[in-house]
Amino acid sequence: MARRRFFVAQIRRGAAELTGADAEHLVRVLRVEPGQSYELSDDRNVYLAEVELARKSLVTFRVIEQLPDPPPTVHLTLLPALFKFDRFEWLVEKATELGVSAIHPWEATRTDRGLAQASAKRLTRWQKIAAEASQQSRRAHLPQIGRTLRLAQALETAAEVRLVLDESPDAPALLSSLPKTRTPNDRVALLLGPEGGFAESERAQALAAGWSVVGLGPTILRTETAAVAALAIVRAAWL
Repeated sequence: MARRRFFVAQIRRGAAELTGADAEHLVRVLRVEPGQSYELSDDRNVYLAEVELARKSLVTFRVIEQLPDPPPTVHLTLLPALFKFDRFEWLVEKATELGVSAIHPWEATRTDRGLAQASAKRLTRWQKIAAEASQQSRRAHLPQIGRTLRLAQALETAAEVRLVLDESPDAPALLSSLPKTRTPNDRVALLLGPEGGFAESERAQALAAGWSVVGLGPTILRTETAAVAALAIVRAAWL
């Protein structure tokens, strides 16, 4: 069985600690005891560590060794238009599990009024959800959760492959639009529209910026469903 992995703020002089909810989970639920081994990530490297002290809301570790870096994989940037926050939180969790490198929401013409302004107060919560999903899925690094962008800013995202997920049934299939030659260090950016789809001016703006329109089939998917499906397809293509 794979060891559980936790993210810590820092590894200093061969020691680390967990506080708050993560520590309480270890102590109360997992019944952690001194001498047990876990994996720790400081968002740079992953370490094998041994528990030294376990109290109600504090667990301290002694680092045993640094573990090998995971093999490089495709860098996935997800750019979803903002939508209802309960479903957006679900997207953050699932996208993190699927290995997304960064999530940058953007404000579309059809984004519900007020969501962009309110999103600034949600950023910390989204980062917490991503951190929890990263631990559950044993990621080595946390995804970047960025502030809400304008479309012009989103379209400046640097990537070798930049794709607009469109609901048009005439759009080329995502899988067939991916490059035939792929390397683990490739960067792929996926732009998703809001509920109701892209405005024509937004689609034209993306095309003018060099993005390619692709689709996921004849059915109309919710934004979060389309995001998860697209991430799974791209990730599998680069395995």
